[in-house]
Amino acid sequence: MFRKFISYYKSHRALFILDMSCAVVASVLAILIPVLTRSLIGKYLPSGNSRKIIITLILMMGIYIIKTILTFIRVKWGHILGVRMEADMRRDLFSHIQKLSFSYFDRVKTGHLMSRISNDLSVIAEVAHHAPEDLIISTVILILAYTGMFLFNSFLAFICLIPLPFMLAWGLIMGTRMRHGFRMVRKEIAEINSAVENSVQGIREVKSFANEKLENKKFHKTNTSFRVAKEIVYDRMARFHSVMQFLRELYYFSIIAGGALLIFRGELLLVDLLAFILYIGIILPPIDRLINFTEQLQQGISSFERFQEIMDIRPDIEDSSNAIDFNPKDGKISLKNISFKYDKSPDWILKNISLNMINLRK
Repeated sequence: MFRKFISYYKSHRALFILDMSCAVVASVLAILIPVLTRSLIGKYLPSGNSRKIIITLILMMGIYIIKTILTFIRVKWGHILGVRMEADMRRDLFSHIQKLSFSYFDRVKTGHLMSRISNDLSVIAEVAHHAPEDLIISTVILILAYTGMFLFNSFLAFICLIPLPFMLAWGLIMGTRMRHGFRMVRKEIAEINSAVENSVQGIREVKSFANEKLENKKFHKTNTSFRVAKEIVYDRMARFHSVMQFLRELYYFSIIAGGALLIFRGELLLVDLLAFILYIGIILPPIDRLINFTEQLQQGISSFERFQEIMDIRPDIEDSSNAIDFNPKDGKISLKNISFKYDKSPDWILKNISLNMINLRK
């Protein structure tokens, strides 16, 4: 399934490379701010070096301007990348639906198909854009930020690592649960769409037979199932985000507690603690991205699974590899020993029928 999803990036390589390049460059530039701040406050201000103070401030402003431009490019063309992939998937899905047999449409409600063509693919488009972008930005910033922190003070940097494995473990545990919940919600959305469509399309029959109460009862049952499914998902989301928020706040606590201890023992300068606090301000947004990435990825996986379910369905009748194109030249067709019956029916509608048709061109 993962390879099939990746294949939709191939025709949009240029946009993907542009989006990821902007994300990486912006992440690297963000790491330079604490370094410049540390040099400004720890070296240039105490020494009164006005020239280097001005240069440092200009560099910092230049970084902010470049990051703004990169953010514009990333947001605009990253979303366009997702939209174009969504259009490709919708094209392939609709084309595949046209090939399916009547038996499939007898089993599947139209509302379910509409939900997969519209709602599910919109979710996939967001994941196609944000998932790789958030993952790359978060990875680059975390690696570079922790590298800089270990260079400044390895003991304090190690303390800051303590909440990270707990966050990753909790994300994996709750991520699986949320994926099942989001898949349940997608199914219930399809049921809602199907119930509304059937009722509206058959409104004349509903009113003719005075079945309004029955339709209301059926819709209430579907609507209740949808509400319960969403409540389950939000319960899991609340657990996920509340614990993540606590672990997230531990970063500041770790820096303050560890930094205060080291300063008290004379093993850390105040300016280094300031740099660490700035690094935490840079580290926390990528952690937030990873948190949102986990939630969004689960939605995307559940949506793509529903998309792939349809793409994996094969028509009951398919052309063989050596099929011959139908192109009568003399206006005659002969059918020999043709048989036909419906699925699960013991009786044949046609059996061993032969026909000769002539003068088709007339």
